[in-house]
Amino acid sequence: MSSFRERLKKISLVRKLVYMVVGAVSYPGLAIINKLKISGTEHLENLPKGNVLFVSNHQTYFADVITFLHIFCAVKWRKKNRLGIPYYLLNPFTRVFYVAAEETMNGSWVSRLFTLAGALTVKRTWRPEGAEVRKGLDPSDTRKIARALNENWVITFPQGTTKPFAPGRKGTAYIIKLSKPIVIPVVISGFWRAFNKKGLKLKKKGTQLSVTFKAPLELDYDASPEAIMEKVMDAIEQSKPYMMKGAHHWKTPV
Repeated sequence: MSSFRERLKKISLVRKLVYMVVGAVSYPGLAIINKLKISGTEHLENLPKGNVLFVSNHQTYFADVITFLHIFCAVKWRKKNRLGIPYYLLNPFTRVFYVAAEETMNGSWVSRLFTLAGALTVKRTWRPEGAEVRKGLDPSDTRKIARALNENWVITFPQGTTKPFAPGRKGTAYIIKLSKPIVIPVVISGFWRAFNKKGLKLKKKGTQLSVTFKAPLELDYDASPEAIMEKVMDAIEQSKPYMMKGAHHWKTPV
């Protein structure tokens, strides 16, 4: 069944239909029931069609990614820092994949459907109780992401968890060293207040959501994985200096 889904998500028409369905269902929660503030889309306008890696902090399993897809589609229709009326779903931007934990995407029929929107499923590097079992990504997962980067944009969450200020995982640095992509940092906020952990149910109405795209990172691809991860984590505002700014930064989402 998983191999069948892999074949399906490579079909452009299938992905467009999934985008339309998921986009139509999710739009009210993002732009009507809650308030979405977008900034920095000027950094997306002249990007190449491939080898672009978006690195972001993570607050829900699905709402974060769905919001990115909305924004990418809106930018394709020449909208700047706004979604507006979602007619962009009639011809969505589908040259984008996102990295997600394998067991998360197999958890329900909704997640299996959303896999068709471009999930790159990888094996978890942490046990459920939090004990690390493997450092970095499985080599086959790294190759999978590198192949997707060849001709597409890829979204990844270096922390691999929705817990704020969790350490970044070196797998992201290895992908950066291997593929040498343009790296766009993204900082999101408010999603853990508005949605449940999966990001599929509203928890609070009228929440201010924000998505900020920053300028491409200036990276030395020959630097150590540790040095690259330090720059990435600082850019997505999940490094220790940001954690120390105040209690509202380190509260754990519930």
